[in-house]
Amino acid sequence: MSRISIPTVDNSVAAAKPLLAAVHKQLGVVPNLMKLVGHSPAALEGYLSLNGALGKGKLSVQLRERIALTIAEYNGCDYCLSAHDYLGQNVAKLSRSELDAARDGHSEDASTQVALQFALRVAQSRGRVSDADIATLRLAGFDEAAVIEIVANVAVNVLTNYINNVAQTDIDFPVVNAKLAA
Repeated sequence: MSRISIPTVDNSVAAAKPLLAAVHKQLGVVPNLMKLVGHSPAALEGYLSLNGALGKGKLSVQLRERIALTIAEYNGCDYCLSAHDYLGQNVAKLSRSELDAARDGHSEDASTQVALQFALRVAQSRGRVSDADIATLRLAGFDEAAVIEIVANVAVNVLTNYINNVAQTDIDFPVVNAKLAA
């Protein structure tokens, strides 16, 4: 059971209701994470704005979902693993083998693997990556904008991982558990 209450959309604070309505319009459902974050309309608006902006960036939905899985596994976030496994299958159309590999920062595609390893390195080093880390990413075809977007995707996923780990958010997707708690 969640340690922080998850209100229904109808019982959410007034300022969160239009944001949750927009989530419902986009997804057809309002996930528990959104309702929980809706306790703070400012936090919900910030999350939705950053996540929405990154969706318009240069990284594909497939890479963004893989990054989400890599970071969720690293942080031991069962909620985010469950959500992004579902989204990876049903939105990004990733294969089971690619979803499983992404949890460990791997991919069958060499440039995708470089990006996932960089994302993992960002999380592990708290952003203190080496010149060699960036050079490897550039050699794999990622430009400065992609470097920034990978870091931003790590950050938005760390945000949701931490919220869910603190709250122990009730999972409303098919459950996927972290291999080892971080």
